[in-house]
Amino acid sequence: MMTGIDRFWRAANHLTTDRPPFDFWAETVTIERLFEYLGHRNLDKFLDDMYIDIRGADAAPPPERHLGDGVYQNYWGERYKYRSLQWGKMRDDLPGALSGAKTLKEIRDFEWPRNDDFDYSGLRAQCAGVHDKGNAVRYGSADVWQRPALVRGMENALVDMYDNPEWTHFTSRLFTDFYKEEYSRAWEESGGNIDIFVIYSDIGSQRGPLISLDMFRTFVAPYLEDIIAKIHCLGGMALYHTCGDVSAFIPDIIKAGADILDPIQPVTENMLPENLAKYKDSICFHGGMDVQNLLPRATADEIRAYAKRCRDALCPSYIMGPTHFFQPDIPPENIAAVYRA
Repeated sequence: MMTGIDRFWRAANHLTTDRPPFDFWAETVTIERLFEYLGHRNLDKFLDDMYIDIRGADAAPPPERHLGDGVYQNYWGERYKYRSLQWGKMRDDLPGALSGAKTLKEIRDFEWPRNDDFDYSGLRAQCAGVHDKGNAVRYGSADVWQRPALVRGMENALVDMYDNPEWTHFTSRLFTDFYKEEYSRAWEESGGNIDIFVIYSDIGSQRGPLISLDMFRTFVAPYLEDIIAKIHCLGGMALYHTCGDVSAFIPDIIKAGADILDPIQPVTENMLPENLAKYKDSICFHGGMDVQNLLPRATADEIRAYAKRCRDALCPSYIMGPTHFFQPDIPPENIAAVYRA
């Protein structure tokens, strides 16, 4: 039988596996609900029982700050409030710290985070522990466009690409350079034990692109290419996460060098597994199990049928997982059913 790390590397390189590799992404509140269902609080035991092949590892970022009136700000300047649910809190985003900026100087002079602010202690042990179990390590949460847009405020960020393009280039370059250094440090601190580096930047909505292809090629692709080149120099695979219907961007995402595309939301006909299969010799697909419509209300048989549909269409270039983080409205037994399928 293949190990998890072998299964991952073969799938990422479009080679046949005994089954698709499994990955597990979940909100903290979802994990709390899962613990209640399981009757224990040992996430590693659940991941082992479900044969999850890919496990996350991370350095510790600087702590968030409470600004008053229930508003919090993280180290980048994203702002949000927490909404209380039965199993814990979930974040609701607000316009970020630079949403009121009127000049590039205000953006330049903002107190941006430093790479030295991250704590890598324990990262080597985390990664070694995953590899010792025969599984692949997934690391990080880099961003080259979406997080800068959250700091600026999404509406402002979209307008800036037309009215203030140098502002967008400044923040995209700043974030890209920060994460290139962060990933280099993580690689060194882990002893080279990282298989997958993650890049987030949502460019799709549930009905189509958030930005035009020209805007993607101007403001996202150059920075995506840059950070992916760094990941490849480190010997890792680049997983690019973007929600929504991003079918129009896939050839450019492949051209930028991404190895894995996540989460393949089936929000339009274009994003159904059968219609993505034409790209499976060029990119590995990650996700596919719909957290919005399928998993909250499906039966085990329906989950099994859709898992088979993804496998049949996309293997060997397919890693099974959710279409975004598992959400707390998904019954825990349906999360387990994804992997038992």
